[in-house]
Amino acid sequence: MYDVKRAYSLLERISFERMGGTENELKAANILKEEIEKCGVNAHFEEFEVDHSDILEATLEVVEPFNKKYNVTGVKMTGNTPDGGIIAPLVYVEDATDANLIDIEGKIVLINGRIMHKIYTKLIDKKPAGFISISGSVYDDLNNTDLDVFAIRQKDYELGKIPGVAIRAIDAQELVNLNAKTVKITLKQNEGKLTSRNVVCEIKGSTYPDEIIAFTAHYDSVKFSTGAYDNASGSVGIMELFHHFVENPPKRTLRFIWCGSEELGLMGSKAHVAQHKEELDKYKFCLNIDMIGVILGKEIAVEAAKAVAVEAVKAGKDARIHAAIDTGMSRIGFNDTAENADIVKEISQLDNIEIEGIFSHYATADCEDKAFAKVQKERFDNFICLLGKEGIEIPLKHMSNSAGAIE
Repeated sequence: MYDVKRAYSLLERISFERMGGTENELKAANILKEEIEKCGVNAHFEEFEVDHSDILEATLEVVEPFNKKYNVTGVKMTGNTPDGGIIAPLVYVEDATDANLIDIEGKIVLINGRIMHKIYTKLIDKKPAGFISISGSVYDDLNNTDLDVFAIRQKDYELGKIPGVAIRAIDAQELVNLNAKTVKITLKQNEGKLTSRNVVCEIKGSTYPDEIIAFTAHYDSVKFSTGAYDNASGSVGIMELFHHFVENPPKRTLRFIWCGSEELGLMGSKAHVAQHKEELDKYKFCLNIDMIGVILGKEIAVEAAKAVAVEAVKAGKDARIHAAIDTGMSRIGFNDTAENADIVKEISQLDNIEIEGIFSHYATADCEDKAFAKVQKERFDNFICLLGKEGIEIPLKHMSNSAGAIE
């Protein structure tokens, strides 16, 4: 039986910044362990090492055709520049499509958003001298937002290291508008190891004890986040499943694994697999919970919709759904692209699926300046037009937030 008060109490207790390998991650691990052992079940830690770096210096300066320094943060695990930094031509490569990455060797590239694996792989091949990652939005309230702090993942820096820094979007816009031609970046960091851990417990099966069903969720968070949604919610979810099976003994052995350092590149789950190679054939199924209550978007929405369609067909009913559009809240939904319009079209053609509504959520409608709210409305209308070109007409269209409802 799901105990709402118990679940919410645990959610509150582990909702604090708990990055992989830090003391706060250990604090959260101890809270989870104590919660398990209240039920008379033994829990243990499985420790593993994770790479870590401390940024000592990160600077960006335009040297031609004007001179100005900009506030930046260093991208962790991207190595160091030589003493004196790197001076090189600046190229704005937008979203780093192949066409944008022609002739960038030895240059410093300015890129929209965080550097993901696909883009980093391209950069390794094209050999720029460094990169500048654009953080946030030009509409950010500078007094109430932080400049992004992040690290590239192990699968990236194992390919090689390209020194990188992050800059606010409003400053990146100025670099482009003022036609900055040559820049200097300096990056110094100390790299080392930290200890992270998985929290593991087990309930033995009564009939098939050698068959293992795993329930997993990561419990670490990212910087600047209490991680209540991602992924304290999932951690609480499998804890409630644990409570259920303590009271209702299973036929098969159940292993509950709260994974550390997922945000560093699935490090906890990889460590568990490496530490349990000899029994992997005993695992029959794994249920991983990564955020409870999320509305799935983009590519994974199709598979989720297919599963819903199968159940709807079995029940002999239509499943009526609403499509979420991410116009700027950056939490859930489809971006307003033709590719995503194709995905919605594919979902709309599934048996017993009816897309009866489409919606989005204002991010800044409570601000005096409504410029970004207008941008969001334009994006929403644009996606509806893209759907119209695909022959898809969705009857219910709604977009608001609390402030939007009263203005």
